[in-house]
Amino acid sequence: MLLLIGLAGHARSQAPAPIHGQDPETFKIAVNVDLVVLRPSVRDHKGSFVSDLREQDFEVYEDGVRQSIRLFKHEDTPVTVGLVVDHSGSMHHKIPDVIAAARTFARSSNREDQMFVVNFNEKVTLGLPGAMEFTDSPEELERAISKTPATGQTALYDALALALERLQAASRDKKVLIVISDGGDNASTHTLAEVLKMAGQSSALVYTIGIFEEQDPDQNPDVLRHLARATGGEAYFPGQLDEVVPICERIARDIRNQYTIGYFPARAAQPGVYRAIRLVANGTAGKLFVRARSGYIAGGEQAPAKREIAK
Repeated sequence: MLLLIGLAGHARSQAPAPIHGQDPETFKIAVNVDLVVLRPSVRDHKGSFVSDLREQDFEVYEDGVRQSIRLFKHEDTPVTVGLVVDHSGSMHHKIPDVIAAARTFARSSNREDQMFVVNFNEKVTLGLPGAMEFTDSPEELERAISKTPATGQTALYDALALALERLQAASRDKKVLIVISDGGDNASTHTLAEVLKMAGQSSALVYTIGIFEEQDPDQNPDVLRHLARATGGEAYFPGQLDEVVPICERIARDIRNQYTIGYFPARAAQPGVYRAIRLVANGTAGKLFVRARSGYIAGGEQAPAKREIAK
């Protein structure tokens, strides 16, 4: 099994440990350990990406204990992206802007990225046709989103559970979800706690885009903020629908400008135990702002989605 498989993945094999900067898919290791992998973004006080940091410019702490960095890269790594799109009744007039944003995101991404769509109202459906698991086509993404009518209630947590499960079938080590919703849920069989646990056992970054009117009774921006903050993503709340497209462009740039940092925890954790992470970056350009995952749940595998996929 390959070494770099996520925040709580296991590697069991018989080759030496990695050297700094080595491709994680070219070696295996001799003992049963967990390589914790972070995908941080670093910005300066002006909000610009900082792209010239070295391994020694970072400090990683797990539960307050400094860790030794064993993997360090900064390059545009191909990613698997799941677009999780709310199609409940309140989204009816917003879908054209969502489609335009998805198209823009696809065109701004790495050509080797693989993408999929999960649509949801009270039903959760995979957007791509037939046996097509992933695509790199903006046109396919547009069709995948547009074919589902915007009506009914909202099963956000079930959609997230399916999307997180779907990511595990992807061949890319780097995994991202982009969730476009008002954050409300009134139709799921999963709970928010279950989804957060799944996210904690996954390496996925979750970006959320909250689209709702002030009077919307179903809005829950706190859920969207929580999902993003816990996984190292970011939450956006556009004031106007035409801001969704530039937000997706920004997310695409963010994904392509991240560092990859990995370490073997100095102290082993029992499966199911939460470990807090703090990542610090030091540079010559003044105070730096690091956005990264705040922790992970050690060991374990994600449970399968309870809700049956609608055909």
